[in-house]
Amino acid sequence: MAIPPKWYQFLVSVFASLGSLLYGYDLGVIAEAIASQSFASKFKPTDNETGAVVSVFTGGAFFGAAIAGPLGDILGRKLTIMNGAIIFCLGGGLQTGAQNLSYLYAGRAIAGLGVGVLVMIIPLYQAELAHPSIRGRITALQQFMLGVGALAAAWISYGTYVGFSPTNSAQWRVSLGIQIIPAAVLACLILLFPESPRWLIDHGRPEDGLRTLAKLHAHGNENDPWVRAEFDQIQDAITFEHEHEAKSYTELFTDKSCFRRLFLACSIQASIQMTGVSAIQYYSVTIFGQMGIKGDDTLKYQAISSVIALIAQFLCILFIDYTGRRWPLILGNLGNMITFIIATILLAKFPPGESGNNSAAWGFIVITWIYNFSFSATCGPLSWIIPAEIFDTKTRSKGVSIATMTSFAFNTLIGQVTKPAMTHVRYRYYFLFIICNLTNAIFFWAVLPETAKRPLEEMNHLFRNAPLFVPGMKKSDFATHDLERRAEEVAAKQGYASHVEEKA
Repeated sequence: MAIPPKWYQFLVSVFASLGSLLYGYDLGVIAEAIASQSFASKFKPTDNETGAVVSVFTGGAFFGAAIAGPLGDILGRKLTIMNGAIIFCLGGGLQTGAQNLSYLYAGRAIAGLGVGVLVMIIPLYQAELAHPSIRGRITALQQFMLGVGALAAAWISYGTYVGFSPTNSAQWRVSLGIQIIPAAVLACLILLFPESPRWLIDHGRPEDGLRTLAKLHAHGNENDPWVRAEFDQIQDAITFEHEHEAKSYTELFTDKSCFRRLFLACSIQASIQMTGVSAIQYYSVTIFGQMGIKGDDTLKYQAISSVIALIAQFLCILFIDYTGRRWPLILGNLGNMITFIIATILLAKFPPGESGNNSAAWGFIVITWIYNFSFSATCGPLSWIIPAEIFDTKTRSKGVSIATMTSFAFNTLIGQVTKPAMTHVRYRYYFLFIICNLTNAIFFWAVLPETAKRPLEEMNHLFRNAPLFVPGMKKSDFATHDLERRAEEVAAKQGYASHVEEKA
């Protein structure tokens, strides 16, 4: 029995998301590696050196996202994913075999370079494969697999922490080395999966593009009305783009419609870091220590947080194509703001390590878990979903590249300032995130149009014609229904007495 087309698209996207898993795993495992006794006794790092072990990774990812833009256009989506996975394998190997900090820094930077390529190209690849009705849940796999990676890192780190003696470097080398396995599987097998049909058509391979569309949507039937309609729509859109739209990065800034989308994508990625996700996660570990929770118990509480995030991300996958994009992002930011207000009050009234009030400290930890749920169900997945779907074929790789670079730049910024800020201004630092979550919600209420279930080729019409101030705008006001109309025409010509809803 053949797999239903939408399930096939979903399973292909799950495999590609191994690249996203690597990001979540690496971020989780390095925190536990540098906290292990064997790591500290071997390298004896200072606070600045410990910080550098983490920050060179996001620095490398920044440059990886930068090169992934042109690579995705030149080599195609699959080869770019393969290259990113190979680069990550090299970085993972260097980290696992590190004999000094310089060795480790090099491995971290190279692994970051690979991750930057992967997390930029994978949502784009997924969006270009997916049917409009399930595109949200498919691109939400990026955040979900980040959560899977973080959860795996938490429990694997726990196992190596308690399973090896404090004098054995396997306590951290094993957990670092395991990340090479999924990267190698991804690099070896990704070429067996379909290339983006839009990239194929854009690069003068329309027959291959049609064949891929048929495989994705109709069990290989190239005469299927939906397949023919989408193929014709993609061809028409790409022909128009070649004649009128962006040919380089310059047009992203000079064409009004392109710049509107670029500004929106970069704003979303920057806003995600300004929700305080990195800051609250970093400081929650400090709270654990100040409560007197040490070693393997800390790993258990981190694992609880990872499970909560995973549940929230799974709920997003289930419902995001029903709820749309706009209101979950708005309400998610407001939910984040409320949790930060409560956390700030708790930290101000009952300073951990000073007040002796463990109940208040536990209250803070529970609030961080609630925040984690709010963020992981809304803002986190949407930061990958929206940028991947709003650009046209000619600008998608370049635009998503710049947006992803923005994410890593702000991630590095928050990571660098959080520790000194919490030392010097303490709970007042959280005022920044209360304000930013509120302004995020207001900003996206004002400027973000609904993009759910629109075919990618109809985004041009939306962003050219929708008002800049979008409240009150109805989705139907700027829906062309071009794909449905084309499918109906093809079906009529072929003698089908079908309705497009059967395909949608």
